[in-house]
Formats: sequence, C-alpha cells, structure tokens
Amino acid sequence: MAAEARLALAGDTMLGRGVAEEIGHHGTGVLFADELRAELATADAVLLNLECCVSSRGSPIRIPGKPFFFRAPPPAAEALAGLGVRAVTLANNHALDYGPEALLDTLDHLAAAGILAVGAGPDEAAAREPAVLTVGGLRIGLLGVTDHPAEYAAGPGRPGVAHADLRAGVPDWLAETIGALRARVDAVVLMVHWGPNMVVEPVTHVRRAAPRLLAAGATLVVGHSAHVFHGLTRRVLFDLGDFVDDYAVDPVLHNDRGILVFTALAPEGPRHTEALPVALDYAHTRPAEPDGPEWTWVADRLTAASADLGTTGLRRAGARLVVDWAAEG
Repeated sequence: MAAEARLALAGDTMLGRGVAEEIGHHGTGVLFADELRAELATADAVLLNLECCVSSRGSPIRIPGKPFFFRAPPPAAEALAGLGVRAVTLANNHALDYGPEALLDTLDHLAAAGILAVGAGPDEAAAREPAVLTVGGLRIGLLGVTDHPAEYAAGPGRPGVAHADLRAGVPDWLAETIGALRARVDAVVLMVHWGPNMVVEPVTHVRRAAPRLLAAGATLVVGHSAHVFHGLTRRVLFDLGDFVDDYAVDPVLHNDRGILVFTALAPEGPRHTEALPVALDYAHTRPAEPDGPEWTWVADRLTAASADLGTTGLRRAGARLVVDWAAEG
C-alpha cells in the first residue's frame, strides 16, 4: 500500500482572553485533558486553526462593530507544540486583532516552537505562500485562506491574512496556487475559514466553493468558522467547530461539544476518517465520555449532518465514529 499520513485535525483554537488568564494562573497544562493528549499522540501530525494572535504587544485594532479581540501569551506556542501541532493556519478573523506587530510576533513565536504557519504574513505574497511538510512519508502542501474580514487582508507591504471573497467565487489566484502546489507535492490540504458563526450547516457560498477547490487540486478541504461542527464528506470537512476556548455556550447549538478528526490521508484522498467527540469546558477540552449525553449528542448530530451531505457509512468503533471510504464508495 502506498504511503499515507495520519493527521489529527482540530477547529477553532482560541488561547486568548479567559484561556490566557488560565494559562497565566495555572500554566498551559490545564488546557487539555491527559486523555486528549494521548489521543493526539496517535497521529503523525496535528493541524488546527489558531484563532488568536500570540504576543505580549499591540492593542486592539479598530474595526467598526468588531466586539471580540483575542491575544494569547507567548507560552501558548509551546503548549501547541507539546500537543504535536506541526502547523496552523492564521487565515481567520482574529489573527490581526492586536495589529501588525502582534501578528508578526505570532509568526516568530510559532517558528521558535517549531510550528509552521500559513494564511498570514508580513505582506500579501507571504500570506498566500504554502508550507510543505513531510508526514508519514508523504509530502503535504498546506494552504490557509479566509473569506472574512476583508479589512484583515494582507497587501503589498502590509501584514495581514490570505483573504479570498468566496461569496464571489474561487478567485483565480487561489485556484492557480492550489494547482501549482499540487504539482509538486503528494497531497494538498487547504484550511479555509469560511461562512458565518453559529450556523448548523454549510451556507450556500461554502457549498458552492467546495467542489471548485477540489477541482483546482485540493486533496482535502478542512473548514472552520461556524463554532459548531458540520457534516463531513470524504474530501471536505465543512466545519470542525471549536477546539478550546472560553466562549458562552448556546444551549441549543452546543458549541461546547465538538469533534477531533483523524484521517488517513493518501495522495488520492482520505482512506478512512475518524471523529472523536470532545467536550469543551471553560478553557479545558476533554474527550466526551462514551455513551454519556455529550458523546451521544455529538454522534447523533454528526451522523445526521453527514448523511445530509451524502455520507451514510459512519459507524461506531469504540469511542469514535469511523467511515471507511472504500466501503462508502
């Protein structure tokens, strides 16, 4: 069998505000349960969306109507490295919350911790630049892009994020970047921050963009932004929900219940995918107790949401939900 990489994929990871206070009071060890760390250790690499800057500098940027600003302390980068995080995307609506100097600090702190970052940079070219990492014998190209906010877009000589207005379609530069990257690696993972917060399924422009991104050459599209997880298909994880934060909990949408996805990625796409239900307490994430109310809620919702997207092969395997794509067809 050809080489494959076992990836662990997590959604919105917010290490600022109340999470930063917990780090300051108790250290980074309080953020993740030991059982979760053990699960992550089974992966060859962990990839996630880092939804904050990492810095002790800067001040909240002024954007009319923006209510939330997230900045994590420098030790947060080492905390991620300790989880096995190999790369993050910074293409989101919080990377520039504390201005350009905090964004540039973020890149420095991540690099010092041995973590690759995509989706943001000191200028437009750097923000759009892919990273290449070797995992499980595969050369994987990684790209990060966000469809909001336009105010955070990097420009010539201006720090910011890789912004693409996906509501207007997949821009030529993004399709060309994906295609050029695919020509020189075994697989392309595109991490995309798309769509609005707190919606239970992919919105129209997200559904429209997904097949176009695959056609451009993406092997796997990994989405986030909604703060609640969505259904999955073989090559599109529409939204992974939240991974760690201090957010207020919606009693209906349950943004305090999520999934950690493991996938066996091969050049032709995932061979199988596993979803581990997780529970988000205040600034602390743990695996959901199998057969408990949190686990059951996540399992039921993921099964139904995935079936709505055409994925009917999810089955239980221990504490996880698993789909074998060869069997799914």
